[in-house]
Amino acid sequence: QVQLVESGGGLVRSGESLRLSCTASASIFSVAALGWYRQAPGKERESVAAINTSGTAEVADSVKGRFSISRDNARNTVYLQMNNLKPEDTAVYYCNAVDERDYDLGFDYWGQGTQVTVSS
Repeated sequence: QVQLVESGGGLVRSGESLRLSCTASASIFSVAALGWYRQAPGKERESVAAINTSGTAEVADSVKGRFSISRDNARNTVYLQMNNLKPEDTAVYYCNAVDERDYDLGFDYWGQGTQVTVSS
């Protein structure tokens, strides 16, 4: 059974940092494009950052310069480093893995979500 297990969320103060981790099943990791999304109360889920199997990464404009995404293929883990956190970053953060070989018909898995709360 494929799993995405997230960790690293918590309560921090404005300006502090957190690193989220998401470990995926080995069976999919090597062919998965990985991403982090977030959903704040009353808002739609939005993409925060993504990284493909080649290591090419992109981050949303709203977090550019503060957040970065990386993947450790040896540990089947993707990270979201979040620096200089702001109250507006408060949300549930979700890890996503999609089949880079076939975005339309391949796998598409989600983690259970981890809460990040930033106090002012």
